[in-house]
Amino acid sequence: MSSDLAGLAHSWLAQDPDPDTRAELTELLERGDGDALRERFGAKLEFGTAGLRGELGAGPNRMNRVTVMRAAAGLARVLGPGRHVVIGYDARYKSDVFACDTAAVLTGAGLRASVLPAPLPTPVLAFAVRHLGADAGVTVTASHNPPRDNGYKVYWGDGSQIVPPIDAEISAAIDAAGPVSELPLGSPDDPAWTALDDGVVTAYLEAVTALPIGTARGLRVAYTPLHGVGGDTLARAFAAAGFDAPAVVEAQAAPDPDFPTVAFPNPEEPGAMDLALELAERIGADLILANDPDADRCAVGVPLPGGGHRMLTGDEVGALLGEHVIGQTSGEGRLVATTIVSSSLLGRIAAEYRVRYAETLTGFKWIMKAGDGLVFGYEEALGYSVGSDKGLPVHDKDGIGAALTVAGLAAQAKLDGRTLLDLLDDQARRYGLHATSQLSVRVDDLSLITGAMTRLRTTPPVRLGDRDVESADDLIEGSAGLPPTDGLRYRLSGDARVVVRPSGTEPKLKCYLEVVVPVTGEVSEARERAARDLDALKSGLADALGLTAGR
Repeated sequence: MSSDLAGLAHSWLAQDPDPDTRAELTELLERGDGDALRERFGAKLEFGTAGLRGELGAGPNRMNRVTVMRAAAGLARVLGPGRHVVIGYDARYKSDVFACDTAAVLTGAGLRASVLPAPLPTPVLAFAVRHLGADAGVTVTASHNPPRDNGYKVYWGDGSQIVPPIDAEISAAIDAAGPVSELPLGSPDDPAWTALDDGVVTAYLEAVTALPIGTARGLRVAYTPLHGVGGDTLARAFAAAGFDAPAVVEAQAAPDPDFPTVAFPNPEEPGAMDLALELAERIGADLILANDPDADRCAVGVPLPGGGHRMLTGDEVGALLGEHVIGQTSGEGRLVATTIVSSSLLGRIAAEYRVRYAETLTGFKWIMKAGDGLVFGYEEALGYSVGSDKGLPVHDKDGIGAALTVAGLAAQAKLDGRTLLDLLDDQARRYGLHATSQLSVRVDDLSLITGAMTRLRTTPPVRLGDRDVESADDLIEGSAGLPPTDGLRYRLSGDARVVVRPSGTEPKLKCYLEVVVPVTGEVSEARERAARDLDALKSGLADALGLTAGR
C-alpha cells in the first residue's frame, strides 16, 4: 500500500462524521488492503446531469456522508444564500441520513431547506419544487440500481432535472469545497430548516387525480412497488381517484433496502415481475402495475386471451398514453416528446393529429426541455409524464400519475368490452406495427464498452442482419439540433433503425432496435414477421459489437 493512498485515507478519516465508514476505512488501513483503498481513492464519483450515483462506502469514489455534504456545499455555493431547496429521499440505506446532512449544509450556508416528511416517490419531490416555489430540489435515491448503491439527484426551480451548464458549475463548486468538518452546519431547530407535513403529498395527489383518467373505474389491479416507496402513495392516489384498492404483492409491499425478492429492483429485469404475475393470475387481474423503487417509472402488464399475462414495452405504453393525452387535450400549441432511442410511433401519431412533436437526447432532463406547450413526454425505459390542458403536474417522469392514467384507459377499454391489447392492434392498423426491442451488454470492465464504440466508429457496419445501413449519425458530434452525446444511430433499409449508446447510470452498452411492418392482414401475422426481423437484426448487431450480449 502506497503512502499516498494511506495519506488520502487518513485525511478522509479526519473529516468523516459517519462511524460506519470510519470503521470500514480503519479496517482497510489496518489490513493494508491497497487494492480496496485504490478502488475508493483512486477515482471519484463525478457529478453530472444525473447527479451522483454509486456504491455505498468510504472514499471519494463511493456514496457516503462526506460525498453528500460536499455535493450540498457545491449546490449551496452555486445557488447562494437565501435560496430555498426542497429535499426528498427514498428508503435505501443512508438515504434519510444523506437528506438530513444536505439540509444541515444548506442551512449552515444561509439557505432555506424544506425536507419531505417521509421516504416518498421521486415525482413528489419534483412536484414539490414548483408547488413550493423553491429554487432547487434534491432527492436522495439510486432509483432501480442494486441494493448496495445510493445516489443524489438535483432539480432546478422549474421542477426538472438539471442540464448543462448547471451541472458543471455545481461540479466545480464541489471540487472547491474544503473538508466537511469545517463546514458550518444548521440543525432542525433552525428557522431556515422546515420539516414538511403531509400537505405536500395531498397537493401532489390532487394534481395527479386531475389528469385525464376518464370516469370508468371497474378494474381489478395487481400491483407491486418492488420493495420501494411507491406503495402508500399509489394506494392513496387510486382511492382519491375512485378506483378499488389494488391487490399488492405482499412480499414486496413494504420498503426494504435489501430488495430481497429480486436480483435487480427494476421491473424491466428478468424475474422482477414474477411475483406480480403470479398474483395477477391468482386474482384474475385485468391489469398489472409496478413501480420501480423510487416510483418514477411504471411497468404495465395485461392478461392474454388464451391465459397468462404479458408485460407491455415502454414504447407500447408510451404510444397508448400519448394518443390518449392528445385526444383528451386541446389547443394549437400542444407538444409531445420522446427520445431518440424510443419508438418513432409517437411522431406518426402526432402528425396524424397535427400536434407538434420533438425528439430529444435520452433522459427526462432533456424531454422537459423539448419546448413550450408540452402535454406528454415518455422514454422507452418505462418513464412517462402525463399532462392535461393545464400542462404537466410533474416536470419529470411520474410512475404514480402514469399508473393512474393507464388504469383509467384500461377501465374504459374493459367497459367497452376491449383490452389494452385491442387498443395496440388499433394503432398497428392505423400507423403500421412499430416493433421495438433491446440488446444490452452488462460489463465489469467499462473499457469493453469504450472498445466496442471505437470499433463501430472506425469500422462502421454496412449491413446489420439482412438490412443495408442507409445512413449513420455519430451523435458525439451533435445532430439535428441535439447536443453532443456518446451514441450512434443507424437508419436501415425497410424502415428500420438502431441506436447504440453507453448507459448513463449503469455499466451497460445499450442498443435500441425498431422495425416498422405494414399491417395488410391480421395484426398477429405482422407481429410474427416483426419478431423475426428483430431477431435477425439483433444477431447482426451482436456480431458487429463483438461482445457477449444479453437482453
